[in-house]
Amino acid sequence: MEIQQNLLAGPPPVQLPDTPEAREALTSGAKPSDVAARFPAYSAAWAALADDSFAAGHAVTSYAFARTGYHRGLDQLRRAGWKGHGPIPWDHEPNRGFLRCLHALARAAQAIGEKDEAERCARFLRDSSGEAAEALNSD
Repeated sequence: MEIQQNLLAGPPPVQLPDTPEAREALTSGAKPSDVAARFPAYSAAWAALADDSFAAGHAVTSYAFARTGYHRGLDQLRRAGWKGHGPIPWDHEPNRGFLRCLHALARAAQAIGEKDEAERCARFLRDSSGEAAEALNSD
């Protein structure tokens, strides 16, 4: 029996499942709060709420929304086979909600003085997807 697996390679990239109805509702202009209420596991709705709150100067509210989306995303990642590390590609659209929540959590944590958490989340984002970190930090 011949093994053709690279045992030194890291874990495979995780691709979260799509939620078309939630995605379409959000992109068609539904309020993020309505989308989050109807699809509470949809991290992109929580990311939109976090972004809107932060833009309005409400860092604590942004933190709460981002943390909710982050934890809902972690649940989905684990169900998709993620073992706590490895790539979460930005180019896979369903991953973006989680990655945006992770970015929003780092940003809000920094704003409320949670420097250790902000650094941990920023590092987690870079380690998960350098492309996401670059895209989200350029906004």
